[in-house]
Amino acid sequence: MNNKLATMVLTPLLAAGLLLAPLPALSGATVEAAAAPAAVAATKSPLVYVDGKKLTLSASAFAQNGVTFVPMRNIFGALHASVTWEPKTQTIIGRKSNITITLTVGQKTALINGKAVKLDAAPIVKGGVTFVPVRFISQSLGATVKWDSAANTIRITSPEEAERLAYEKWLEQQANIPKLSTKQIVDKYDQSVVLISTNVAQGSGVVIGDNLILTNYHVIVDATSATAMMVNGEALNIVGVVHYDKTDDLAIVKTEESIGVPAVEIGYGMNTDKGSKVVAIGSPLGFQNTVSEGVISNIIYQEGVRYLQISAPIDHGSSGGALFGDTGELIGITSGGMENTTAHLNVAVSVMHAAMLFEGVSEQMIKDAKFLPPSLPDTLAGAPFTEVKKLMEEQFGSVQLKAETATFTNWEVKRDGEGWYVISADIDPLFYMYYGPASADELRIWAANLGYELNRMLPDEKIQFIVSYDRVLTFEPRGYEENEVTPAGEGKWRLRFPVIDMQVKDQLVIDVKQ
Repeated sequence: MNNKLATMVLTPLLAAGLLLAPLPALSGATVEAAAAPAAVAATKSPLVYVDGKKLTLSASAFAQNGVTFVPMRNIFGALHASVTWEPKTQTIIGRKSNITITLTVGQKTALINGKAVKLDAAPIVKGGVTFVPVRFISQSLGATVKWDSAANTIRITSPEEAERLAYEKWLEQQANIPKLSTKQIVDKYDQSVVLISTNVAQGSGVVIGDNLILTNYHVIVDATSATAMMVNGEALNIVGVVHYDKTDDLAIVKTEESIGVPAVEIGYGMNTDKGSKVVAIGSPLGFQNTVSEGVISNIIYQEGVRYLQISAPIDHGSSGGALFGDTGELIGITSGGMENTTAHLNVAVSVMHAAMLFEGVSEQMIKDAKFLPPSLPDTLAGAPFTEVKKLMEEQFGSVQLKAETATFTNWEVKRDGEGWYVISADIDPLFYMYYGPASADELRIWAANLGYELNRMLPDEKIQFIVSYDRVLTFEPRGYEENEVTPAGEGKWRLRFPVIDMQVKDQLVIDVKQ
């Protein structure tokens, strides 16, 4: 992943929205209109409180036939709704989000989103002020209404306030959840983390169902066979992918048989704070169910994906492993990090993305699970050069290295005069200038893997793959080969030289310029 990441934190409103079910709008043909007791003295106007604050009214509230009325503009405004008055038809139109309420003075039928609703009392015009039944308006906008007879007061709680209060209650509950030691977390979940081996890769996974395992997309992509190795040594056959999200780098796979261990519960992982302890369980370098611990170093976002930056050590093979918080909650899926650094700059995809992925799983998807189509074709023999060029641009246009992402442009595919199949591209000159020498070994491995794939798809060809540094300068550089510096006109010079030269037939040779 790109190491240029922007720091963000989730707001309480977002967190509450993820954790709390929205209050449903009223629907149907009737709305409860329970009345305030008729015994209230007519000389004493009812008080109205909204979200704990006394509502200032342009005219006093009053009760009539057991129904309390308030000025329309005051109650709509207090509940964050707009209101329109049509004087010719004496019609009131209130709007909030996806709710529209239409009432008419003197009529005991209203409309909520176009559906007729009976009223216990019609709106009234009194002293030049339009009054509406307070309970009906409040409930129609998703608020709750309580009558306090002792105080002659109506207390209204808006949906926004109810959400805030529920979120505060949730925060209080989270603060009271007992913290677990690393050993307690391992004792509880070690058997629910597996080692995943495919025909092309090795990673980790987390059991989330009777025969479902959560892992990284990059662990299972291009696999045509896979197994899940339990911590007790039992191997389970994986039959395919149930659901996946390439952007979030997550996938859910299905085993042929029941896994037989407790599933790890998937939540939204909102109980995660910078500096909190984390425990990672995975299989780095194939060392099954290795445990490491650290803290959440940062919470970062990239391309809409929430990542937890962690100091817990992980390595190749840890991808798809479990990251637990200090309360034992699954908070992330370990997915990558920076190598050759003592800072332990590792990341996990937030479990909130796994929760949303899991919510999209259906029984039919589980039944139809199969491996994903390969990203590369079986053969390119006979394919037009334009098709090969497009494939190279899409599949090999960039590569994530330790220091930064290297990008390749200006792809060309041709056959030269000696019959060689030649594929060429240019590397980002700024990347090469800053990171080229330090990335030489990684580029060599990348080119070797590319050579293997090209030889597989074009087994009868002698293939040469050349990546060049190409930049136009305002001066003539010194110290390069004569053919690497050429005039570009208007007093400028073009510097071009090969960075990678990979050649393959039945054997492979690579030269990478340091």
